[in-house]
Amino acid sequence: MKIEEDDLSSDRGINYKRLQDLLKAGKWKEADQETLKVMLKAADREKEFWLDSDSIENFPGTDLRSIDQLWVKYSYGHFGFSVQKRIWEEVGRNYKNLGVSVGWRRGMWLDKKWLNYNESTFLQNSPQAYLPLGIWMGRGWELWDGWFDSCKNGLFLLSRQDL
Repeated sequence: MKIEEDDLSSDRGINYKRLQDLLKAGKWKEADQETLKVMLKAADREKEFWLDSDSIENFPGTDLRSIDQLWVKYSYGHFGFSVQKRIWEEVGRNYKNLGVSVGWRRGMWLDKKWLNYNESTFLQNSPQAYLPLGIWMGRGWELWDGWFDSCKNGLFLLSRQDL
């Protein structure tokens, strides 16, 4: 039986081995933080500590696919950007509905609020597409409408054809 190796390709010379190891071990929070770290490095946005719409739009496709396939593989299809994209499309590309569907936005009716990173749960039984999460937090480690709006309804990442 041949064991298929993970594609850890990078157009920017990023090493995804640590991310792979964290995901293999089911260390979801650490893997989420590593995902943000490697994505900031690949986008040359480490000093800013967040991805703007230009860096998301121009993020190298090879790297995006490498990160996504690791998340999808080691979560057994439960987490990953492509899983988030599928739900994003199912909810009509509405970021508030996406937030509710994946558990990032909680509350009742008009009192719905976005999740703070410190309130996050990093469990395999978290809602489908819940992770990766840190990439969506913007500068302040919390999700907020303004961040999504500032990215022209955000989520350029989930609109990309290479996911």
